[in-house]
Amino acid sequence: MQGKVYKSTGSWYTVKTAEGETWNARLKGLFKLDGITSTNPLAVGDEVDFEPENPDEQVALITAIHDRRNYINRQSPSHRMQHHIVAANIDQSLLVVTLKDPRTSLGFIDRWLITCEAYHVPAILLFNKADLYRKKEEERFTEYAAMYTAVGYRTIRMSVQTGEGLDDVGRLLQDKISLLSGHSGVGKSSFLNALFPNLHLKTQDVSGWSGKGTHTTTFAEMFDLPKGGRIIDTPGMKEFGLVDISRQELSGYFPEMRALVGQCQFNNCMHLEEPGCRVKQAVNEGEIAVDRYASYCNILGSIEENNYR
Repeated sequence: MQGKVYKSTGSWYTVKTAEGETWNARLKGLFKLDGITSTNPLAVGDEVDFEPENPDEQVALITAIHDRRNYINRQSPSHRMQHHIVAANIDQSLLVVTLKDPRTSLGFIDRWLITCEAYHVPAILLFNKADLYRKKEEERFTEYAAMYTAVGYRTIRMSVQTGEGLDDVGRLLQDKISLLSGHSGVGKSSFLNALFPNLHLKTQDVSGWSGKGTHTTTFAEMFDLPKGGRIIDTPGMKEFGLVDISRQELSGYFPEMRALVGQCQFNNCMHLEEPGCRVKQAVNEGEIAVDRYASYCNILGSIEENNYR
């Protein structure tokens, strides 16, 4: 039998067949140790083969994982030199961003976008809680939206409270498998409840004393959408660490730099202090946003410091 993983709790998985049958499944024997380098051998979105173990109770054994067409990868929160697969076989990635309560950093956004570039997943930025914007947030949103739109990313201003932008996002979700991610407290569960009330997802306010969100989603889970398509809700993340990306290839995951790297004087240019650097010239002349270049430098330093790859 074949099915798709809809939920992962670490040792047990919810698998759904094309006919709509739902099975509780676990990995067969030592299969989970064979050739698996991530902290989670299976991810939501994986296509698997399974065989019934207890048909009366819909319990099964997973016997094989199909090849993934893509996936989103991050540094494991508990094993910093290992990776964790967030989701597999997705059509697009939606990152929920907030400019206050809590504020999403540019570094977090850019690390996510780099990973989407590396694994060929189209990325969309959803700027939520627009109803909270004051002058400072309005100016910041205008700046960020212009910066990311200029390099090819779609940005949508959104408010779950007022409904702003929800119809636009709803149309984007139709007939696609979408990954939804973001910091804790950015409103992912509230967003899904607003678009799809039948999901009845738990929500929780941002912590008043810390300004940080509290986790409401414990495990990644995929939901079928009423108008076609599926969406994968993921636990809120405090940080997003890169894995399997070398210092030499990092600039290739910044679209605005990728178009210029072949014009640098040196083939191995890191775009720092080298003479004849076309990327640095573009930053000085306003072709590349200073904030994006600063993010590149910060991420480059973190790759060197942690000896990735």
